[in-house]
Amino acid sequence: MFTIIIVLIVVLVLVGIIVNAIQQHNNRIESERRAELSKQKNIVEGTEATILASEAIPTSQRLIFIMQRRILTALKTINKMNEGTATTTERIKSLEKNIKAIDINTPAPNEDSFKLPQGDKQVIQFIRGVKTLRSLLRAEFKKGRIEGRVFLAEDKLLEGLQLRANVDTLVRRVDVSIRNNQLGSARQCLEKAIGALSSQPSPTAYMITKQTQLEEQLENLENSLKSANKSDVAKKQASEKNELDELFSEKKKW
Repeated sequence: MFTIIIVLIVVLVLVGIIVNAIQQHNNRIESERRAELSKQKNIVEGTEATILASEAIPTSQRLIFIMQRRILTALKTINKMNEGTATTTERIKSLEKNIKAIDINTPAPNEDSFKLPQGDKQVIQFIRGVKTLRSLLRAEFKKGRIEGRVFLAEDKLLEGLQLRANVDTLVRRVDVSIRNNQLGSARQCLEKAIGALSSQPSPTAYMITKQTQLEEQLENLENSLKSANKSDVAKKQASEKNELDELFSEKKKW
């Protein structure tokens, strides 16, 4: 009888351990499922926000296709997890139709069509939008959804836009500094812009032309600074001479 009791106790302990292990396993699976669901929803929301922001950015049809497909993949994953709704199913159908209508072979917008936004706030949003697009593109490439050549081509276009935005912003600051007679600040901005352009391994026609223009402007500015310095030195010397003449001149007797 005692042996039977011991066996029953052991069995109950083992059953408790097994039940607890099963419960922990189920909890872990549920936690992972929720984390994956949250991740997919964030992908959908984040990509939709990026598409909205990209309306002010010259983007290729191929990049639009990549973003739409990213949303579609996330929605399908949500559906597979039995978390989709009738609305989700309709969105999947609509996206599939839209994606088929995109001509990915359409040439990308010409870089000369780029125009920097006027306000500083809009410029910041523009640059952030380009950086977000590059991050999204890199994420899709790492997942193996984009070929290497496509990634490099699209990233180069976005990199060019980011560079132009930075350079044009610096050029604007140059103009403001010159108007305010802050030639030193203007020179610093010009040097930064030239440095950004000269560091490009494969410069485009725009980069080469712009760098030449800015180098000429910098040379003119430095000549102006030299002239201003000479003028200041001459004025200072003249002032000191007048003071010496006055100091050592004969005093008038009254």
